[in-house]
Amino acid sequence: QVQLVESGGGLVQTGGSLRLSCAASGRTYSYYTMGWFRQAPGKEREFVAATRWSDTSTVYAESVKGRFTISRDNVKNTVYLYMNGLKPEDTAIYYCAADRSVRPVGVVFTSRGDYDYWGKGTQVTVSS
Repeated sequence: QVQLVESGGGLVQTGGSLRLSCAASGRTYSYYTMGWFRQAPGKEREFVAATRWSDTSTVYAESVKGRFTISRDNVKNTVYLYMNGLKPEDTAIYYCAADRSVRPVGVVFTSRGDYDYWGKGTQVTVSS
């Protein structure tokens, strides 16, 4: 089993920045893909960004490219989401997730159904 705990959410003004953290514990392996998803009120959960523990492969949703950066600390078993230039439409609960399947090198999946473990989420609110 893998446990994921998010932190770092909060209230920020438009144009501001936040850093989200996801601490992973339990049986984590270097081939896991770690992702961030978000869910706004009344909307479906959507992909934000993902990275693999084992290599530098990263993928971003078009809506956050150039503003968000995903990174990981393999020693601390922690994945980060640096969010800059925040907009009101970024307001959502942000979830960390882990894909435990063995994927070809450089391949990152972005569908919600591909992820096996989920954290409970952290709220991000961007005021206009």
